[in-house]
Amino acid sequence: MSFIELRNIKKEFKIGENIVKALDGINLSIEKKEIISITGRSGSGKSTLLNILAGLEKSTDGEIIIEGEHIEKMGEGQRIRFRRKNIGFIFQSYNLLPQYTALENVALPLALKGIEPKERIEKAREIMKQVGIETHENHRPNEMSGGQQQRVGIARALITDPAIVLADEPTGNLDTRTSIEVMELLINLFKEKGTTFLLVSHDEVAKNYTERTINLLDGKIVDVEQIFRGTISI
Repeated sequence: MSFIELRNIKKEFKIGENIVKALDGINLSIEKKEIISITGRSGSGKSTLLNILAGLEKSTDGEIIIEGEHIEKMGEGQRIRFRRKNIGFIFQSYNLLPQYTALENVALPLALKGIEPKERIEKAREIMKQVGIETHENHRPNEMSGGQQQRVGIARALITDPAIVLADEPTGNLDTRTSIEVMELLINLFKEKGTTFLLVSHDEVAKNYTERTINLLDGKIVDVEQIFRGTISI
C-alpha cells in the first residue's frame, strides 16, 4: 500500500435543490517523500481535495488512508489530533495572527500541543533560521513583506516535523522572483527532511518544481504529468 491512498473519493454539496459534485470518484496513490502539484481551473475541486486530505472536510463517500489509518472513519477529535501530529498546512494568505510576532506565530502549533514555552521558543528559532527569517522574530505580520510572511507560514507548518505538508496556492500572492525563492526553499527543505508535499497551484513557476502534476477537471482526475529536471514528459 502507498503512503497515502485515496479510493473513489466523492464530495457533494447541496445548493438549493441541486447536488453539486465537487469531487467525483478520485483515485490517487502517493508515495512517501513525493512532491506533487494539483492543478485545474477554479471550481475543479483542488482545494476541496486538499481539505479532505487534511481532515478539514469529510468526504461524502470513499476511503482516505494515510499510513494505514482510515481518516474517513475518524471522529472530529481524532481528525484534529491526527492533523496536529502528521500534517502541516501552508496558506496563500499566510493566515498569521496579527497580534503575534513572527516567533509567536511559528511557535503556536507547539503551544497547542502543550509544549513548554522554553522548548517551543528554541524550536521556533531553529526553524526560523532554516527558512531565513531569524532576524524578523520580533516583527508582526504588518511589518513584513509578503515573502517574509510566507516564510513565517512555512516555518509554522514545519515546526511539528509533519510527515505531510499541504499547500494551497502558497505563491499566489507573491511576485515571480519571490515565488521562485519560496519554491526553492520549500523543495530543498522537504527533500532534506523527507517530507511528502502536495501543492495546489495555478502558478506555472510552482508547478515546475514538483515531480508529478495531477490535473483536475469537474472533480475528476483527467491527466497526470511526470516532471523530470524541470522538463515535462507526458
